Amino acid sequence: MVDEPATAARTAVRALVVDDEPALVRAVAGYLQRESFTVTTAADGESALRAARKDTPDVVVLDLMLPGIDGIEVCRTLRTFTDAYVIMLTARADEVDKLIGLSVGADDYLTKPFSPRELVARIRTMLRRPRATAAAVADTPEPAALRFGSLTLDPAAREARVGDQVVELTRTEFDVLAALAARPRQAFTRRQLLDAVWGGDWIGDEHLVDIHVGHIRRKLGDDPADPHYIRTVRGVGYRMGTG
Repeated sequence: MVDEPATAARTAVRALVVDDEPALVRAVAGYLQRESFTVTTAADGESALRAARKDTPDVVVLDLMLPGIDGIEVCRTLRTFTDAYVIMLTARADEVDKLIGLSVGADDYLTKPFSPRELVARIRTMLRRPRATAAAVADTPEPAALRFGSLTLDPAAREARVGDQVVELTRTEFDVLAALAARPRQAFTRRQLLDAVWGGDWIGDEHLVDIHVGHIRRKLGDDPADPHYIRTVRGVGYRMGTG
């Protein structure tokens, strides 16, 4: 059952909090409401998907272990109809959970127990990513498509293709790939990619970059042992390029 706390007025930023622990939901929702978010909550996967379709949240805080449809399937389904930011919550520090969660489109993760204050800070950081206004788009020349062998990256359309095949990337995956492609000979450290995509005030595990790069590679069909598009620069990080 979906529970939507009453608010005096609907704000521009909407959050959906999905967890079957009532105390955690109350704590997270309370922090978000004090930050002027409009908050909807759900305790299971089916209710979460109904709420997401109805309320079109800007960010979804999603527990991995849910009754009924689990968080992985919820996240996978969310990605078929929304590009809302998704932060996965997990009670286990198991890397497999983190990898699986992010592979279906999550933007970030937190391991329980966590500070609601840190969660809100991460959400605020994600929401500060630049989003072009209509006026800015009208005044900005359309960026040229970038090509790396069989890969074409179209920043204006936010589309990646390998040959004639469109590659379905999440918003964060596209942003990581675009950051690398914008300076194809530069070797980026994890911190530089975090600053470029998540923002300079992002806090958390820098290996989040590795997880996203790994999934981009899988979607592009790029073998890490013999990469065509994203190269690992040993001791530094990653760079784009075919040479």
